[in-house]
Amino acid sequence: MTQREMVLDYMERFGSISSWQAFMELGITRLSGRIFELRSQGHIIENERKETTNRYGKRVHYDE
Repeated sequence: MTQREMVLDYMERFGSISSWQAFMELGITRLSGRIFELRSQGHIIENERKETTNRYGKRVHYDE
């Protein structure tokens, strides 16, 4: 199974995937690259913009 297939399968089963999940559970270090490739192949993948506070107390944004 390719990394792209692994990412698609994971998202179908769990609804989303984070970079940390991709690394820890699938061994994928460049999730953004796989997402780019999947979108290039015509897959529709939506991002959800989130906001949190990092360990230094600074507000940060990220896509999930």
